[in-house]
Amino acid sequence: MIYLAIVSLIWAFSFGLIGDALSGVDSFFVATVRLGCATLLFLPFLRAKEIVRGDRLRLVVIGAIQFGLMYACYMRAFHYIPSHLVAIFSILTPVYVVIIHNLRKRTFSSRYLVAALLSVLGAVAIKAKTIPTGDFWIGFGLMQAAGIAFAYGQVAYRDWKQKNQKMDDRAVFALLAMGGTACAGMSCVIFSDLNTLSVQPDQWKAIIYLGCVASGLGFFLWNKGASVSNPGTLAAFNNAVVPLAVICSLFIFGESTSMNFENTFRLVIGSILIGSAVYIGQENRPHA
Repeated sequence: MIYLAIVSLIWAFSFGLIGDALSGVDSFFVATVRLGCATLLFLPFLRAKEIVRGDRLRLVVIGAIQFGLMYACYMRAFHYIPSHLVAIFSILTPVYVVIIHNLRKRTFSSRYLVAALLSVLGAVAIKAKTIPTGDFWIGFGLMQAAGIAFAYGQVAYRDWKQKNQKMDDRAVFALLAMGGTACAGMSCVIFSDLNTLSVQPDQWKAIIYLGCVASGLGFFLWNKGASVSNPGTLAAFNNAVVPLAVICSLFIFGESTSMNFENTFRLVIGSILIGSAVYIGQENRPHA
């Protein structure tokens, strides 16, 4: 549990840092370099021969989804919505964790449809007039895609790890990070215009911090914690990141200066609706 708590604090700070320090930098490039730093950090621990070929491929695919696809969507969302909304819209990840866990067990509940409806109503309530409608819904959609990808990776890795508890966590994470880097790298090659790329020294520092600390150390500790936690505990710590991230974005990185009374009221009402969606989605959650 201590691993999940440490990472929650690290990630809460990262939302505002991305929105403030990396605005204008190509999102796919940032995702690729960030995951590349995490890969280099753990590559020395990789002992590929100690992991059977099938498991190597499985871990690379899990990493491509959990880290690569997630980051491609997550980083892109900052181009459409401010970082405090990115944080709020990530709150549905715990619901996806429980849904995916149940689907893998071949069970499903109608309460998930209610949770989905409440989450959309919450997003409608939050929608501020200062954000173009198209940008808002693109940002919301990207964050749901990121949440589903991250949730799938958590559940898939947890299930795999419980069957392979003797594997070195550092070697396993190296494979996950490699998969993530490959996926993000392909997105960068396909969608980015590297000829117009411009990164300032302070932005490089932020990217390296995000890669080595938030991604490298953060995801390693998160997956280590996830492998020994039940889905309910994992979902609870997913939730803890959100209010901390909103506070950091609004008050440490100064996004509160653009909030008038109407926008603040919308934010509160929308957050309550989305929080209700999370509560309903986690009711009767499964235990390991």
